[in-house]
Amino acid sequence: MRLATIRTNGTTIAARVESENTATTIEGFANVGELLQESNWRELAENAAGEAVTFENKELDAVVPAPKKIVCVGLNYANHIKEMGRDLPDTPTLFVKFPDALIGPFDDVVVPEWANKALDWEGEMAVIIGKRARRVKQADAAEYIAGYAVMNDYTTRDFQYAAPAKTPQWHQGKSLEKSAGFGPWMTTPDSFEFGGELATYLEGEKVQSTPTNDLVFSPEKLIEYITHIYPLDAGDVIVTGTPGGVGHARNPQRYIGDGETVKVEIAGLGFIENKTVFE
Repeated sequence: MRLATIRTNGTTIAARVESENTATTIEGFANVGELLQESNWRELAENAAGEAVTFENKELDAVVPAPKKIVCVGLNYANHIKEMGRDLPDTPTLFVKFPDALIGPFDDVVVPEWANKALDWEGEMAVIIGKRARRVKQADAAEYIAGYAVMNDYTTRDFQYAAPAKTPQWHQGKSLEKSAGFGPWMTTPDSFEFGGELATYLEGEKVQSTPTNDLVFSPEKLIEYITHIYPLDAGDVIVTGTPGGVGHARNPQRYIGDGETVKVEIAGLGFIENKTVFE
C-alpha cells in the first residue's frame, strides 16, 4: 500500500495511491502524518472509499509535511564512510533536520546566494514511524515502522565544513530551509523488499548507487538505538544515510549548479526529482 499527501484546492489531502497518478482520498485527514496519529491508520487507509482523484507530480506534497522529529544518520553506508576517510562506526552518528527543510518530492530547491557555493546531493531512504516507540528492542522494531520513502538530503558543504562556518557538528549543513525533497509517497513494509538499488542522478548522470540492504545499521537497529535516547512518535522520520558518490568526496570536487536537477530513485519506493534554482 502506498499513501501520499496531495495538494488540491489550496489545501492537502491524504490519499491511497492506486496507480502512478490516481488515488483514493482518505476522508478527514489532511496529510499522511495526520493519518498516522490514529492507532488504526492502516485500517482507515485500506478501507478508504473517498473520491477518486488524479494528480500530477508537482501536486505531491512532502509525504509527512511536519513530523515532530527528523532524525538523520550520518555514515551508514560502508562505501560512503570509506570515501570520507573514516572508520566503520560501532554506534550510529545522529543529527537532526528540522521540518522547515522539507519540500514536495518534485518541488524546486530555491537556494539563497550565501548557501550556493558547495551544494551537494545525498540520496537516502527514509523510515516513517507508525506508533510511539520508547526503549524498543531490535527484535520488536519492525512493528513500529509505518513505511518507507525517498529523501534528498541536500547538503551545504560550506556551512558544514568551511570557515567561517566550520564546525565539528553537521546540523548547519543539513537543514537549509526548503531543501529536502520527501516522498513521493509512503510505501508500507508489506509492499517493499530490501535489496533493490538506491540511485542518485545529477542531470541524468548516475552519481550514487548501492543496494538498500547494505546499511551498516538497519532500520530496526536504528529504532532500538534512538528510542533508548528519546522516544519516537507516529509520523517521526529516520533518514538512514547516504551511499558513496557524493560530490564533496570527488577529486576534483563537484557540486550542484544553478538549474541542475537531482533525482533520487529507490527500487520499490519510486523516485523524487528536484530542480535547483539559485536566487
